Amino acid sequence: MKYMKCFISEIPWNYNWYYSAMSLFESESEDRQNEEQVRYLQANSRELNIVFGYPNNTIKTSRYNVFNFLPLNLFEQFQRLANAYFLILLFLQLIPQISSLAWYTTVIPLLVVLSITAVKDAIDDMKRHQNDNQVNNRSVMVVMNGRIKEDKWMNIQVGDIIKLKNNQSVTADVLLLSSSEPYGLTYIETAELDGETNLKVKQAISVTSNLEDNLGLLSAFDGKVKCESPNNKLDKFTGILTYKGKNYLLNHDKLLLRGCVIRNTDWCYGLVIYTGPDTKLMQNCGKSTFKRTHMDHLLNVLVLWIFLFLGSMCFILAIGHGIWEHKKGYYFQSFLPWKKYVSSSVASAILIFWSYFIILNTMVPISLYVSVEIIRLGNSCYINWDRKMFYAPKNTPARARTTTLNEELGQVKYVFSDKTGTLTQNIMVFNKCSINGIFYGGVYKNEQNVDVSDEREKVDFSYNKLADPKFSFYDKTLVEAVKTGDRWVHLFFLSLSLCHTVMSEEKVEGNLVYQAQSPDEGALVTAARNFGFVFCSRTSETIMVVEMGETKVYQLLAILDFNNVRKRMSVIVRTPEDRVMLFCKGADTILCQLLHPSCRSLRDVTMEHLDDFAVEGLRTLMVAYRELDNAFFQAWSKRHSEACLSLENREDKISDVYEEIEKDLMLLGATAIEDKLQDGVPETIATLNKAKIKIWVLTGDKQETAVNIAYACNIFEDEMDGMFIVEGKNDETIRQELRSARDKMKPEALLESDPVNIYLTTKPQMSFRLPEEVPNGNYGLIINGCSLAYALEGNLELELLRTACMCKGVICCRMTPLQKAQVVELVKRYKKVVTLAIGDGANDVSMIKAAHIGVGISGQEGMQAMLNSDYAFSQFHYLQRLLLVHGRWSYNRMCKFLSYFFYKNFAFTLVHFWYAFFSGFSAQTVYDTWFITFYNLVYTCLPVLGLSLFDQIALDTTYWTIISHIFTWGSLGFYFCILFFLYSDGLCLMFPNVFQFLGVARNTLNLPQIWLSIVLSVVLCILPVIGYQFFKPLFWPANVDKIIDRIHQCTRPLLPLPKRTKLKHASTRRSAYAFSHKQGFGALITSGKTMKSKVFKKKQLSF
Repeated sequence: MKYMKCFISEIPWNYNWYYSAMSLFESESEDRQNEEQVRYLQANSRELNIVFGYPNNTIKTSRYNVFNFLPLNLFEQFQRLANAYFLILLFLQLIPQISSLAWYTTVIPLLVVLSITAVKDAIDDMKRHQNDNQVNNRSVMVVMNGRIKEDKWMNIQVGDIIKLKNNQSVTADVLLLSSSEPYGLTYIETAELDGETNLKVKQAISVTSNLEDNLGLLSAFDGKVKCESPNNKLDKFTGILTYKGKNYLLNHDKLLLRGCVIRNTDWCYGLVIYTGPDTKLMQNCGKSTFKRTHMDHLLNVLVLWIFLFLGSMCFILAIGHGIWEHKKGYYFQSFLPWKKYVSSSVASAILIFWSYFIILNTMVPISLYVSVEIIRLGNSCYINWDRKMFYAPKNTPARARTTTLNEELGQVKYVFSDKTGTLTQNIMVFNKCSINGIFYGGVYKNEQNVDVSDEREKVDFSYNKLADPKFSFYDKTLVEAVKTGDRWVHLFFLSLSLCHTVMSEEKVEGNLVYQAQSPDEGALVTAARNFGFVFCSRTSETIMVVEMGETKVYQLLAILDFNNVRKRMSVIVRTPEDRVMLFCKGADTILCQLLHPSCRSLRDVTMEHLDDFAVEGLRTLMVAYRELDNAFFQAWSKRHSEACLSLENREDKISDVYEEIEKDLMLLGATAIEDKLQDGVPETIATLNKAKIKIWVLTGDKQETAVNIAYACNIFEDEMDGMFIVEGKNDETIRQELRSARDKMKPEALLESDPVNIYLTTKPQMSFRLPEEVPNGNYGLIINGCSLAYALEGNLELELLRTACMCKGVICCRMTPLQKAQVVELVKRYKKVVTLAIGDGANDVSMIKAAHIGVGISGQEGMQAMLNSDYAFSQFHYLQRLLLVHGRWSYNRMCKFLSYFFYKNFAFTLVHFWYAFFSGFSAQTVYDTWFITFYNLVYTCLPVLGLSLFDQIALDTTYWTIISHIFTWGSLGFYFCILFFLYSDGLCLMFPNVFQFLGVARNTLNLPQIWLSIVLSVVLCILPVIGYQFFKPLFWPANVDKIIDRIHQCTRPLLPLPKRTKLKHASTRRSAYAFSHKQGFGALITSGKTMKSKVFKKKQLSF
């Protein structure tokens, strides 16, 4: 007997409905001008489809091509104000009437800067081109003229019919036509889209599933599709298929999206609907933007102010020159005649203005940007060479994919992280369990519980030939209980091997591969498999299990599937001994209410174990059973059939029938599954929190799963003052939830007298920066994607942002890739902070591009995130070193570099200003040309580069390193070597017109007055710095000074940290697995649609 309900069905619609529906769709789309409103296409008709101008399947993530690289790159580079300034300066130097310096003194450094940046940008873009070419040139099978033709992805067009095989990525967004599975079912994995690795199912329309793999029928298929225009909604698709005079409604359950991977399906055929940039994956990727640091903006502002200061100095000197020429120069024309083009002192003053503009240009030297690029390149190399960020298992070093954002790393305030594959390893592990009140899974040594990492001796499963070799367990007592035939242990694992919707596949003899709707189910079935209860195969009416070497077939009578309301699932089977058994697993909050009164003491013990599991952040599940009387079951099955066939309130009636039989359950125990975090994730997040960096988790995963992970990795804590869940379905409800949360965190934030509220009331249309608001405790916020869609609208986005920014941690779940980018953009728009986004999948690309800094993790979800990132590495905990070491060092180095650089150049340039008062404001240089040329390029470059490349921030430095000596004394020695060379007798005699100061250096340095001046200058320059460094810790101590003081006072060794006691807390955040899905596969399995049409053959599997 089997009990089933309709899974998916399609209804033919008449033409009247068709035209009225599409006319409504068109009327709603009329306001979207200049966009495709409705998509029309016909299968196997490229000639017709090409008329609509649909793009081919080529994707492009690169920014440049051969033709636009030079103009576009130069346009981006000249957005830097200094580059534009030096370009103008170059044109001025080409005018002989005002130029006092050679033109090549500017053009050569400018070309060097532009060339270095252009080469770097070209290399980065070439890598994007290589990745694009790799993807575009993948092979796919296309149905053409009754045969299969191999073609490249980029050549696929709308309307083509393509063939996809098992484990192959979907080429474009395609309408599923037929598959190797019965009823046109196809199983897919959507990790690239939403980060989930659990199995999902799609089903073709019955009229097309009959086409199967008949190439003749597929080539003759001429169905017409009218559907919505391309958009970024991953879970929405509407359209109509017209075939053989009938119309069939299309929805997202029949669409395979680009980026999905075919699983557990030998082959399937699909009709291409969207290609290339129109696919939902690419619609969610976001646009590449030219990222610039706050330091670049600061440099632009500084250059602007210096430019104004330079203009004012030139204006003052020009006025001085005009006065001098009017009063004295006019009478000296016999000795200093005016040029022919100088008619008066005013004309001479105008020309002198531009001459001084050129002479004083060293206030903003072009070498500044050369040095900045060198420093950034050096700091990027440090990241690439960092052995502490090298991941040995994959032989993967950290990579700085850009050199322009290093100093920005030290200013990050908000980190937006994906969950699956970023915080976790995408691996579910059966960690612990409680069976009949006995705890299993702990590792003991000398009668003390130790961490698994300290005791690595695994349980030996070699006695079980069907065991999964990758499964690890460390408690030998559970294996001993299985071998000795413990009744409760056997019943527990039998329940795990029967109560699920997993599908098995045997590719190689004896090598079982499980395809699970949820990774939790896969972990539980794998655990039962290793302990001797091997789930082998299933039909719509039977389940075959190998129990301790003996093959048994259970008759599947019914599956009572789970959903978000029931939070449990059950199976009813008839055993080979003709007993009717119900096995149930679910959330402890639900199952505890369904237990038989005799289980009270066992329930209390099991609940204590569940509390222990929850403290460790494990995903828990309670397991129970009930033996049914045959007559009772027959009567129940009749009521169940009636409920399934009911036309009114079917779901409610089925739920009531389920509750009739799911009661008086006998408790077997509980399971604990570890969603394995990456190494060091909790410690990393705790450290980042100490650095006042806020962590927001943006995930497409389920709410309960995300919250469990948030507790496990220290984003949420048990000691928090409150947890807010926003789950409203309309604007008003969400506004009320957000304001209620803010009222608890900071009551005055809702008053009209609040500064932010006053500003919003008086200037609602003006953009502004939201100030920091300090809450009265530690709080957490959880919001789902549906509510977020409303909260991100204009009238609610500030409510959301103000509430979220006051929370210690924020979890946004069930998000689309575009929503991730919108959250990042929201923080960027209203908060004056640096944001960082980190993820590992294609669904994270949009937020990686949107953030100031994007970090890609080379994980299990492909390479898209890494290829679109600014920095890439293999483990989340490397983020701590990237921000707190490389970021801080880079920022401090850059700050010191700029201070030093502007100081030395102002000191150099202001000498010309002072000298003008003694030279009749004649635009004469106080230094010779070679000194001016070498001052920035040679004489002063080594110390500043040494400081900026090798300076490391330490608590206390009392000595010079070898590097300090080399760059300081080396710079001085280099100066004197060049000095004596430039003023040597030989050089002056060889080139008398160029080197005109014969013996000047030798004669000058013989004068004691020169050495006295050098000593006094050094002392007077150093004295204020030494005085400031001495008095600063005494009167204005910084945090570092306080830390040094405390270290000096600490004479006792540090006491060991107290062990954290396990806190018993409510079970509201346990059992994430039991209610982590909207609907299971139960109805699909019992319907028989998962079974192939071939006659089922039993396979005898032995140990």
